[in-house]
Amino acid sequence: MYELIIRDQFSSAHYLRGYEGACEQLHGHTWKVEVAVQSDELNSIGLVVDFKDLKNNLAKIMERWDHVCLNELPEFQNVNPSTENLARILYQQFKSANPELKIIHSRVWESANASVKYSE
Repeated sequence: MYELIIRDQFSSAHYLRGYEGACEQLHGHTWKVEVAVQSDELNSIGLVVDFKDLKNNLAKIMERWDHVCLNELPEFQNVNPSTENLARILYQQFKSANPELKIIHSRVWESANASVKYSE
């Protein structure tokens, strides 16, 4: 079994509605993200999929989230842009963009020492 992992990062601001503490105030993060895909087959040239294609698909998702206030985006109108929700939405959007692949997990780090891993 092959597991391919790609990583990227983006910077954005957010605040957590209903949170009592510092995170209810607008603040920013440089979020690091990871997506893992899996396959037991290789194509005719010995690849599961081109890393370039995976990275491009991830970059399209990150482009919408980069240097914005996440709370203002449609996907965060009804849910907080928490690390948990970012990981879930990243997984779902990446899965939609790559229906031929088995997505294992997404992971989002809000800091060097705190991350959320999401899978289905």
